[in-house]
Amino acid sequence: MEEDIDTRKINNSFLRDHSYATEADIISTVEFNHTGELLATGDKGGRVVIFQREQESKNQPHRRGEYNVYSTFQSHEPEFDYLKSLEIEEKINKIRWLPQQNAAYFLLSTNDKTVKLWKVSERDKRPEGYNLKDEDGRLRDPSMITMLRVPVLRPMDLMVEATPRRVFANAHTYHINSISVNSDYETYMSADDLRINLWNFEITNQSFNIVDIKPANMEELTEVITAAEFHPHHCNTFVYSSSKGTIRLCDMRASALCDRHSKSQHLNRSLPPVFWEEIWMEREYHSVKEKIDLLCNMELAEELPRNPLCELSSHVIMTGSYNNFFRMFDRNTKRDVTLEASRENSKPRAILKPRKVCVGGKRRKDEISVDSLDFSKKILHTAWHPSENIIAVAATNNLYIFQDKVN
Repeated sequence: MEEDIDTRKINNSFLRDHSYATEADIISTVEFNHTGELLATGDKGGRVVIFQREQESKNQPHRRGEYNVYSTFQSHEPEFDYLKSLEIEEKINKIRWLPQQNAAYFLLSTNDKTVKLWKVSERDKRPEGYNLKDEDGRLRDPSMITMLRVPVLRPMDLMVEATPRRVFANAHTYHINSISVNSDYETYMSADDLRINLWNFEITNQSFNIVDIKPANMEELTEVITAAEFHPHHCNTFVYSSSKGTIRLCDMRASALCDRHSKSQHLNRSLPPVFWEEIWMEREYHSVKEKIDLLCNMELAEELPRNPLCELSSHVIMTGSYNNFFRMFDRNTKRDVTLEASRENSKPRAILKPRKVCVGGKRRKDEISVDSLDFSKKILHTAWHPSENIIAVAATNNLYIFQDKVN
């Protein structure tokens, strides 16, 4: 495919950079909410940072696309499983938003073992005039109360609070790699390497196993689950992918245990049989994020490139790569472009220029030699705005947001 997509409409709108990053600062997941007004990131330190999109201003209309920090909270802490003598990292593996029903926002976050439901709400008023408490919150002597006061609400500086509403634990033997909210908004599923469980939001101590690929003899294990996703509209349908490059479509109406899929699509028939250690590499570098195109028409899976961590949006596919490169593929025009997320081109509203990699022979002025690529830098986490041409790209501890150029 040609590398000539018009990139004049792509520019950098936001960057959060820390010069002295630690391992805990590395971003491990990125997710827009259903409206695209909020963007959540999770990191290896167990923190969740929520960014909010700037409201449109008559004086500064160009600031509409910019995102600023809205709330930061600690979602998970490191734990230790004494029965298995196993450390449980605080790293956030996935974040999923629930559709907004009222003034508050709700999201799911998970580490390797535990899923949590968080409520994020605003407070700009505080109650004053309690009868049994003074203004400092200390209890008053009842004998000193001579009159009844009616509490009132006083304005205060805006405060964004994140509170845990549910904790779903002790249901996964292996590491959780995916969570997905069902379209009925009453249930969600969590997937680990060998099993997928179905949860009800109101029940924290019980889940139902809907997929189990664990063999009776672990020496016969040839694949693991890499990702799972509900259909965006049909609550009975979901897909999951495996390290063999297979995507399976399942219907929960057919059976309580979906051990027999309704349809299967193989992405890469050249993958050889692998052992346990190699399977983990396949899980890391060949996981697939399914979107509506893939769910509604499984045949489209044949058009996916053999690159890690693909994100689909209509007819355009985005995938991360090494050297902090990410690529855009247009399925209709068969064109593609390689772009770079780096500090050098992170000036606000800068125009991104396409990058070209030279494999061998003479190198042109604007090309990069393949030998000079930094394979320690890689784009592993990306997200696409649900309705606009805005993308979020995570590169180690940096978050880049790119959008169409505003003319």
